[in-house]
Amino acid sequence: MKITYHGHSIVKIETNGKTILIDPFITGNPLTDLSVETESPDYILLTHGHSDHVGDTVELAKKKDALVVAMVELADYLSWQGVKTHGMNIGGSFEFPFGKVKFTQAFHSTGLVTGEQNIIYLGMPAGLLLEIEGKTIYHAGDTALFSDMKLLGERHSIDIAFLPIGDNFTMGPEDAAYAAMLLNAKTVVPIHYNTFPVIKQDPHKFVTLLEQGNGKVLEVGEAIEL
Repeated sequence: MKITYHGHSIVKIETNGKTILIDPFITGNPLTDLSVETESPDYILLTHGHSDHVGDTVELAKKKDALVVAMVELADYLSWQGVKTHGMNIGGSFEFPFGKVKFTQAFHSTGLVTGEQNIIYLGMPAGLLLEIEGKTIYHAGDTALFSDMKLLGERHSIDIAFLPIGDNFTMGPEDAAYAAMLLNAKTVVPIHYNTFPVIKQDPHKFVTLLEQGNGKVLEVGEAIEL
């Protein structure tokens, strides 16, 4: 299984001939190396309804009728745009052909700006726990630090955790380092930083905060094999 980081919160997973994209914010993302024209995922997983996570979901999904997996309100909204969806909710899991997806809680907000002074509420934000090929992947989405991350680490042997470090909108580096300790993942990768001036961070400095020495900075386009 090949897992690639593509800037901001975009993670691509290639497994058994299928491609999964998490939070495909491509258009307007100054850091990503992806283009909407060349990407054609089989599945799209979304953590929440902010535009820098939903991104190009509708256009990408319509390319080859990809299945979009999201919180139920967001899934309903996207289905009205002509996209095939599977709605889920916090604590629920479902076995897809590529593996198991479980939605975890995240402390954040969610909503899509659709016009002047108009915001559509799109359900709760979430994190993702994926079990694929005998490995466990945790994508925290956008979140603050919360103590139940310890439960996630105790109940799941997490092979790789993607944690936001940008601060301002999510955990900053210090809180993310504490989250990494609670999760006890084998590898911790920082995400959601440097896309905008207000979330500028040094990911290498974040890695030095991890007492377990399990941090890994993935440059945009860099992959890791599990």
